[in-house]
Amino acid sequence: MRTEIVEINECFGKEYAGKYVFQEITWARRSRIIQKHTKYHPITGQITSSDFVAIQAETIWASLREQPANKPITLEKLLGDENGVPIELGELFSRIANKLCGITPDEQRFLSEPSEEAHQTQPSQSSVFAKSSDGHPSSSEDNQPNPSKNLS
Repeated sequence: MRTEIVEINECFGKEYAGKYVFQEITWARRSRIIQKHTKYHPITGQITSSDFVAIQAETIWASLREQPANKPITLEKLLGDENGVPIELGELFSRIANKLCGITPDEQRFLSEPSEEAHQTQPSQSSVFAKSSDGHPSSSEDNQPNPSKNLS
C-alpha cells in the first residue's frame, strides 16, 4: 500500500512538529467510514445527510500510521470544534489522506455539498430501474402508464 511521509516544522506550534506517516486504506475501510456518517432515505435510498467533517476526520485517522511521540493527533482532536487541529494542518492532512485513499475531487465536492442539491444526489438504482415483465431492465420513465396502451 502507498505511503506518504510528512515532516512538520513548528509552523503549527511545537506540539505538532515531527514526522507523520500516512498509508493508503482499503476500499472496504473507506466505504465503511462513508456509510457510517451518511444517512439514506429508507424508501428511495437517496442521501439525506452526510457528515463530511466526520468522514474526513476518520479517513485521516485511519490512514495515519505514525506521528510524533507526544501523539498530538487524536480522532477527537480532528473532530474538535473548540480544541481541534489548526485549519492549515487539517487541510494538509486532508489532501494527503484523500490522495492516498482515492477520494476524487468529484467525491470531495459531493461530500461537502448539502445533500439537498438535486444535481449532486443520484437516486439509487432501485428507484430508477425496474425489471419489465420480460425480465429486461427498463427505466422508470418507460414504466409510466401510456394512455394508448391502457385497457379500460
